[in-house]
Amino acid sequence: MSNPRIISGSARGIRLQPVPGDTTRPVTDRVKEAVFNIIGGDIFESNWLDLFGGTGSIGIEALSRGASNVTFIEMASQAVTTIKANLKTTRLEAGAKVIQSDAFRYLNSPIPSQAYDYVYIAPPQYKGMWLQALKIIDSNPVWLVDDGWVIVQIHPVEFEEIELKNLIEIDRRKYGSTMILIYTPSAGQNV
Repeated sequence: MSNPRIISGSARGIRLQPVPGDTTRPVTDRVKEAVFNIIGGDIFESNWLDLFGGTGSIGIEALSRGASNVTFIEMASQAVTTIKANLKTTRLEAGAKVIQSDAFRYLNSPIPSQAYDYVYIAPPQYKGMWLQALKIIDSNPVWLVDDGWVIVQIHPVEFEEIELKNLIEIDRRKYGSTMILIYTPSAGQNV
């Protein structure tokens, strides 16, 4: 697989540096394009929380397309270095905040610094980490604005139905070996 690239916006066509080793799984251009097509024009001036940031590909794509800010959460130091390098290459550092932290520790903060329009969850595969992150957000929905979305990217074999109190699933799509799930607060289901 070639290095991920920015598909659209101010940094269009720029190839991103991969994280050394095999600890991350870059999102394919096809899946990334599909996610941003679903979001459409709502990307403009939105704010994002990119959990398990990896190369930073999703958050940097959001910034390139007009998001106001993205907070990247990544535990691995090599990935943090890669995200920072990719932000510099794309000249999108101004809208970014990179935090080296365990995603679950970060989500268990008592009060988030802000509510997000989009929370992107694309954790290491086959460990159930997406369920854990989704449950934490469900139990503390102040992470999202009223009509915000949690977007989950997993391998289809990882999927399982989950009972949630404050979030509802509003979309589910499969692109080859990737499944995208979208959740929103049950009070804000005007999509």
